[in-house]
Formats: sequence, structure tokens, C-alpha cells
Amino acid sequence: VQLVESGGGLAQPGGSLRLSCAASGFTFSPYRMAWFRQAPGKEREFVATIAWRGGNTFYDDSVKGRFTISRDNAKNTLYLQMNSLKPEDTALYYCAQTMAYWSTSVSDYDGWGQGTQVTVSS
Repeated sequence: VQLVESGGGLAQPGGSLRLSCAASGFTFSPYRMAWFRQAPGKEREFVATIAWRGGNTFYDDSVKGRFTISRDNAKNTLYLQMNSLKPEDTALYYCAQTMAYWSTSVSDYDGWGQGTQVTVSS
């Protein structure tokens, strides 16, 4: 199982970034997928999750209305479109998988990659 995140970078407040998560070594489609993030000195926290068919999405209140999670099972790729970025969105972003029907808990997910850094600053 390998998940590789990309697409991070430096953005200004109010700007946008699109993160990608490429999966290899396993069949991507049956798994619920999610994005998490971890800011310096803080615990890893849930951002958004999506069911294997692409529906049943759920977002943390801090990103609701600004971020959109999606997936392309044919390409084995998960996405996170981030709009209206805020400085508090600065963190290392990770994607992960779970066989659970529903979870926002870090401990239920695995396949963690190296993450991609998002920095929001003027």
C-alpha cells in the first residue's frame, strides 16, 4: 500500500490549491478515503472524507464550504480542492484509507504517506 500526496505549496490568504493523492499497490476503489492535516506542535486532525463510490462526503467544520474532496477511481487518485485559504490552514496534509464504513478517527486509517506541505501566508 502506497499513498503519495502532492500539490502543496505556498498560497496567499484567499487563494486556492488542489492536492492530489496517488494510490498504488492496492485496489483503490473499495476504500473510504480521507484527508488529514497536522500543524506544527499539534495533533493530526481530520479534514474531509469520501466513500468509495465518490459520495457520502463529510467535512470538518473548519473547512466546510471552502474545501471539496473528490476521487477518480479509474486513476486511483484522491483530490482536495482548497479555496478561500486561511493562515490557519497551514499544515502538512496527508491522505489515508480505511475499510471502515464510516470514520473520522486517525486511528481507523492507514497507508499514511509523507504528506504535502501547505503554507498560507501573505
